[in-house]
Amino acid sequence: MRGNPLAIMMERGCVEWCSHPEELSSLFESEMVTGYIGFDPTADSLHVGHLIPMMGLAWMQSFGHRPIAIAGMGTGLIGDPSGKSKERNLLTLEQVEKNLVTVKEQLGQFLDFDCGTNSALIINNYDWLGKQTLLEFLRDTGKHFSVNYMIGREYVKSRLDDPEKSISYTEFSYMLLQAFDFCHLYESHGCKLQMGGNDQKGNIIAGIDLIRKKAGGQAYGITYPLLLSASGQKFGKTESGTVWLSPDRTSPYRFYQFWINTDDRDVEKLLRLFTFLPLDEIRGIMETHEIRPEKREAQKRLAREVTERIHGEGALRAAERASAILFGERFEPSELTPDMLRILKSEVPTGAFPQEVLPSPVEILSSCGACTSKSEARRLIQGGGVYLNGRRLGPSDEIEEKDLIEGRHLFFRLGKKRFFVASKS
Repeated sequence: MRGNPLAIMMERGCVEWCSHPEELSSLFESEMVTGYIGFDPTADSLHVGHLIPMMGLAWMQSFGHRPIAIAGMGTGLIGDPSGKSKERNLLTLEQVEKNLVTVKEQLGQFLDFDCGTNSALIINNYDWLGKQTLLEFLRDTGKHFSVNYMIGREYVKSRLDDPEKSISYTEFSYMLLQAFDFCHLYESHGCKLQMGGNDQKGNIIAGIDLIRKKAGGQAYGITYPLLLSASGQKFGKTESGTVWLSPDRTSPYRFYQFWINTDDRDVEKLLRLFTFLPLDEIRGIMETHEIRPEKREAQKRLAREVTERIHGEGALRAAERASAILFGERFEPSELTPDMLRILKSEVPTGAFPQEVLPSPVEILSSCGACTSKSEARRLIQGGGVYLNGRRLGPSDEIEEKDLIEGRHLFFRLGKKRFFVASKS
């Protein structure tokens, strides 16, 4: 059954610009539309800034249309200058090929590649760009664009007007390569729609123009908003850097915490953009949230939905439990599995203690650096403020071999919010 994903995306705030909204809506309702988004494999992972385009392709497919994800190996070798203030480092073919492996896996978390006529496709644009000779490209594509048109693009003008910046002919040509992609997909796959971030608007219009001039066809474009948080920070950036989809770059726990820390002013917008929850359900979540905002129920729902989709149910449960432990919730020692301990160790201070001091909690806490002195450790224990692996330590308690996790580690809570992992040296 086919429908109009444009209306849904507009209602949810996913669309910043659309070239011909009424025509495109009619097209969605009359035929299966093929649309594409390009993903630049200049890193070995996508990041949360790519989630809106990924959601756009998923919405298309859910309404019976066909999404294409372009793994931009060809354009990735050049580098898109849109939104960039300086020349990007060029990657080797081997680097881009390696990055593509992870990018394909991450796209597969949103798209179905085996569902019949509207199965998603992943296509590598190096397959056709790599075969182009310079003379063919200049003759068949370059002739359709004036230099006046190209330097009129905002990102080109900003680089030309600043004497400390420049733009190479390589990056200047990127617009033509992306236009060529769109025209190639139009001719070979019947692709009539290109989508992308709002910084891609000029490149998308160039592709629409090339299809009209070269193939005599009508094509369409959609751009998504470039998000800023309520505080004005670029979405997907934290003090520690970019929030990646790869668990090797951003752990599932930190990924979960990124969404938990969403500002109250942003959470409804992000629920609309990054989940498939019906709008009525989102309104209900926000009504509940507004009664007790300190419980952060809306943020928790957002974090659950996005973390489970990206990292799976198991990683979500581990992130939720680690979060609860680190916020002081009681837990059973059996919960400190090796996997859980690895999560906790990455988030709390750690230190080493010599093996011969094992029976004495005071000696361990002082020697590993959890406490500044034996007297501080003794005072905390006597006051009932030290917990070992979830159980409170008394003044006469000793530590036994069975308390060691993986035979080496001890997990302490000191007071309400201070944690420490001590390990045998």
